[in-house]
Amino acid sequence: MEGLKEQMEEFKNRNVKFIRPIFVDILGRMLDFTIPIEGFERLIKDGKGFDGSSVEGFARTEESDLRFIPDVDTLTILPWVYRGVERSWREAIVFGRIIESSGREYEGDTRSLLKDIVKKYEDIGTLKCGAEIEFFIFENNKSPNYTDEGGYFRSGLYGEIRKEAQLALNEMGIKTEFDHHEVASSQHEIDLTYSNALKMADSIILAKYVVKRIARKYGVYASFMPKPISGINGNGMHLHLSLWKDGKNLFFDEEKQGLSDIAKSYIAGLIKYGKDIQAALNQWINSYKRLYPGYEAPTYLVWGTKNRSAYIRVPEYQKGKESATRIEIRSPDPACNPYLALSLIHTAGIQGVREGLKPPEPVESDVFRLSELERKKLKIEELSPSLEKALEFFEKSELVKRTLPEHIYRKFIENKKIECNNFNRTVTDYEIKNYFSAL
Repeated sequence: MEGLKEQMEEFKNRNVKFIRPIFVDILGRMLDFTIPIEGFERLIKDGKGFDGSSVEGFARTEESDLRFIPDVDTLTILPWVYRGVERSWREAIVFGRIIESSGREYEGDTRSLLKDIVKKYEDIGTLKCGAEIEFFIFENNKSPNYTDEGGYFRSGLYGEIRKEAQLALNEMGIKTEFDHHEVASSQHEIDLTYSNALKMADSIILAKYVVKRIARKYGVYASFMPKPISGINGNGMHLHLSLWKDGKNLFFDEEKQGLSDIAKSYIAGLIKYGKDIQAALNQWINSYKRLYPGYEAPTYLVWGTKNRSAYIRVPEYQKGKESATRIEIRSPDPACNPYLALSLIHTAGIQGVREGLKPPEPVESDVFRLSELERKKLKIEELSPSLEKALEFFEKSELVKRTLPEHIYRKFIENKKIECNNFNRTVTDYEIKNYFSAL
C-alpha cells in the first residue's frame, strides 16, 4: 500500500501500539475492537471477521460471518495516551465498510448506505453538512442531576470540557467552529464545521465519543439523551445543509443574493416527506418528549428565517454570501444514527428537487399561537407526536422503502416496534406518582 511505510513510521514515532476499527450498529451506537499494530497491514489487505449476529440489527445466526474492511482515508491517531501500570501507548482509529463472507457489500451497513446515497445523487450535487451538537453534563450516569445553573451564553461550569473536546477533535482532523453553554442548566453545545456528509456522520460519532470520554475524566457524565429532564429544553442536533457542484453552492442565487430555486425545492422535499423520514431523525421514544411546543424544538412542518421553532430555518448571519448560504433542519436529535438520518434527509431533499416542488410561504410567526383553523388554512402539518405514530408513516413510505435496503428497513422497524411494546408494558414513575395512592 502506497504510504504504508510512512504511516508505520509515524505510528512508531508516536508510540501507537493498537489500531481500533470503528463501525455502528443499526441504531448508530459506536462499536469497536482493537488489533495490535503489527496486524495493521493484514487488516488493510484482508479485513477482520466478526460475528454479525451479536450486533444489534445485523445478521441472523445463519448468516453471521461478516468482515470489516478499513477505509484508510479515515485513519487518525487518538489524541490521548493510555497509561497502564507499567506501560503507556497510543491508539489509532479507522472507520470502514462491512462485507459478507461472499464478498458482497453487507446491506445492513448504514455507513455504506450513506456513501451510496451521496454517490447516487452526485450528478445533481454533493451534500455538505455542519452539525450543532447539544448535550448535558450531569453529576453521574445514574440520575440527571444538574452541575450548574448557567443559561444561554452564560458559562456555568465545565466549559473546559467543551474546550478540551474541541482541541481533541481538531487534533483528529475534525474542525470545530463554536462552543457555548445552552439554554437549560447544565446544557452545552459544540458545533462542527461543515464537510461532506459522510465525513460529518463520522465526525458526529467521534464527537460524542470524545465528549463522553473527556467528561468521564472530569468525574462527570455527558448525556446526548434527547430529553433527560421534563420542563426544560432537550438536546437537539441541528444540521446545516448545502448542495455543491463544480465549486458552486447550488443553494445560493447570485442575482437574488439569497436562496436558489433548487434550495427551495430541497426544502419542499423535506417538508413533504418530513413525516415519512421522522422515525430515523427521532428514533427513540424519548425523542418525542423533546418535540413539544415551547422548548425551541419543531413540532410543525414549516420553514422560515427568524423562526427558531420551525422545522427548517434559513440562517441569515451572513446573508448574501455564497459560502454561508444553507438551510438548517432542526428536528434531528444527537441520539439518532447520523448515517441513516442523513441518507433519508438527502433523499427527501433531492426528491423535492426532482419533482420541482415549491415550498409553502415561510412562516415567521409563532405557529404554536395560531388556532387550529389558522394552521389548517395555511396547510401546516404537524410532525408525529410519538415514535409509534412516526413508525406508521415510516413503514408505509414509498420513499423510505426505495431508499433503504430491505435489511435496514425491516430491522429498524422491528427494533423500534419492540422498543414501543416494551415501553407500553412498563409501569413508569409517572403512573406510580399519579395513580398509586389514588386508585
